[in-house]
Amino acid sequence: MNPSLAQKLNAIGAVILGAVLLGAYIFEFALRELPCPLCLLQRWAFMGVACGALLNLRFGIRPSHYGISLISALLGAAISTRQILLHITDPVGFGTPLWGVHLYSWAFVAFVTAIFLIGVMLLMERQFKNQGDAVPQKSPWYWLPFGFLALLALGNTVSTFLECGWMQCPYNPTRYLLLPLV
Repeated sequence: MNPSLAQKLNAIGAVILGAVLLGAYIFEFALRELPCPLCLLQRWAFMGVACGALLNLRFGIRPSHYGISLISALLGAAISTRQILLHITDPVGFGTPLWGVHLYSWAFVAFVTAIFLIGVMLLMERQFKNQGDAVPQKSPWYWLPFGFLALLALGNTVSTFLECGWMQCPYNPTRYLLLPLV
């Protein structure tokens, strides 16, 4: 796989991760289901996976960038597993299911899929050769994922702050702490 194709795949991956986070925001704002603390950690793990892809776009394809994504995906899978195990005996679960499966279970599937795909990308050694220290050209493949994920990260930070303030987030949030009328 040549570096150009690898960069495009990283850009597509970053946008897909952004779409996953956007779906979480739809549940939060449209369905009024505030994320629990483990859900918030899973969101940041998704951002970490996307960060490795964005680093590949900005500084060129590097195994260390894939390593950041891989560690974030492993952390996210562990957090998702923890939440699945917390609710495994509860027939209702936590939150509204999507196609019969709760979001924390979907998150686990997404993190395991990311681990697999990162492993496949690491097997494609030609993407690491003949790059030097050249920074890739800045095309829409570059700006779209950066802008999209930066907006999502800002939104996540603001919504988390409105939900929790400076305190520990509630286990089962029912309202925004700093927006008492909402």
